[in-house]
Amino acid sequence: MTYDLTRFDVGAVQRCSQGLLAATAASTSMEGAASAVCRHLYDQLVGSRGERASVMVRCYKTHPFGELPGELQRTAKRAFGAVAFSPPDPRMKCLVLLATAGDEPDWNDRRKSKGHQAIPLPSPHIVERAPMIAQLIEELGFDLSQVVRGGAGAAHVAGERSFGIFHVERAKGSPYIPAQDFVEAHAVESVLGFGGALPAGDIYAAIVFARVPIPVASADRFRALASDLRTCLVRHESAVFEPADG
Repeated sequence: MTYDLTRFDVGAVQRCSQGLLAATAASTSMEGAASAVCRHLYDQLVGSRGERASVMVRCYKTHPFGELPGELQRTAKRAFGAVAFSPPDPRMKCLVLLATAGDEPDWNDRRKSKGHQAIPLPSPHIVERAPMIAQLIEELGFDLSQVVRGGAGAAHVAGERSFGIFHVERAKGSPYIPAQDFVEAHAVESVLGFGGALPAGDIYAAIVFARVPIPVASADRFRALASDLRTCLVRHESAVFEPADG
């Protein structure tokens, strides 16, 4: 079951929807579901010649600092120390890497990510310094202050809007993809993210870094899959991380 990312039509949306739901059926945590989603998309998205389309697929969610497992609190605290002198507020939102799949061995274990495991979001001003994160949040339909504040308001707004997408058709030279060394080294053509809000107000997104160009028409159809991704994750809002995380 593969899906041509360069011509992602209605039939591909339906098949991918079924594939994501099936892939996550046995998951027992949100992290496990996100891992199944990343693996399915990485394995099944193809280019026009049937080649693997993805360089890397990642899934993120926002999460309160005080509710993170110890290892992620330590990671976020180190990052937070670079922009603040006081200890982080337990309510501070962090953008947490739930799962990852990709070409390199280290891209298949979220614990091996350097600098992306738990990114503090202490204020809109600081988030704006990370253009990809800021643009992702905006294109998903939220303002930065809303995401930083969190709470049920984000979920309420998400209920009033369609699910969002983040699309950079040409990654090379884009101000929204600051890691241009990564783009060059791995021939990333396009970047696509899709997501929305969970009932508790945290936002979520899957991001595909593709070695094939993703046209606007294909990207737009991922709005429907943002709803399916929410279904896959929301089952596990009470069990976000795998027990091994502490």
